Amino acid sequence: MKVHVLHENPDWFAPLGAALGAAGVPCEEWLLGDGMLDLDGPPPGGVFWSRLSASSHTRQHPHAKDHARGVLGWLESHGRRVVNGRRALELEVSKVAQLTALRAAGFDVPRTVAVAGAGELTAAAGKLPVPFVSKHNQGGKGLGVRLFSSHDEFGAYLASPGYQAPVDGISLLQEYLPPAQPFITRVEIVGGAFVYAIAADTGRGGFELCPADACAAGAGSPSLFALREGFDHPIIGRYLEFARRNGVEIAGFEFIETADGRTVTYDVNTTTNYNAEIEAAALRPALPEVAAFLGRLLAEESGKRHG
Repeated sequence: MKVHVLHENPDWFAPLGAALGAAGVPCEEWLLGDGMLDLDGPPPGGVFWSRLSASSHTRQHPHAKDHARGVLGWLESHGRRVVNGRRALELEVSKVAQLTALRAAGFDVPRTVAVAGAGELTAAAGKLPVPFVSKHNQGGKGLGVRLFSSHDEFGAYLASPGYQAPVDGISLLQEYLPPAQPFITRVEIVGGAFVYAIAADTGRGGFELCPADACAAGAGSPSLFALREGFDHPIIGRYLEFARRNGVEIAGFEFIETADGRTVTYDVNTTTNYNAEIEAAALRPALPEVAAFLGRLLAEESGKRHG
């Protein structure tokens, strides 16, 4: 019996594997994107943690998303204990799914127009005042997010060689949210509990704000990320309830406090990564919490097998 970590990016695994090892939790990597699945046989025993990232296609793993869907469906059909299962996966790989779920739960989210294909992008942009933001429905790490100061600028971009079509064919056009201060906040939850919140510097980092150390190579110093010490906000409880209702057990929620007084949630990251400097400074670091949570689940599954 072990924890099976389903993912496609070994560069992100080392700190997670180290935390599980330090806690004495046996684990095994299950790389997505290639491989065989015998649907006539049962899955192995244990706990399965899905970490398929929305940015998997940027690492030459174009089929990892659909592979993950198949694997998770197979595991869940056999009653295996899955952390961040099929519902969490759909939230990870679709900002449309995130925003509709957040809006339905009563969160303030950005005004957004979703466009399939490229034919109606120019007309759709006309529904938004300038400046506005374009992004990919399946993104990750802030890649592909661009700010436009005019509709003509957007039209020129669409006609240029630099235009990047979204991998799933769906583009989002969103209102631009001027921040009260140049940072966004990311709230980390593990196993139904709040761990900590961090501030990410948008003044220097722009839209690409992946906290993983593997993302930070060459980013320079000081760090783009800082612990929001003593963070206590009613939105924490609302995120925990949203996560519970949507089968999300490990995640980072991102929101912005705007210049006009709004608190706008714009991202649910179910493949959350942790920054080493933040982990060292936090009173309750996330990685040991993840290891302890998965260890408890594994002990429960072992108890069922031997009960």
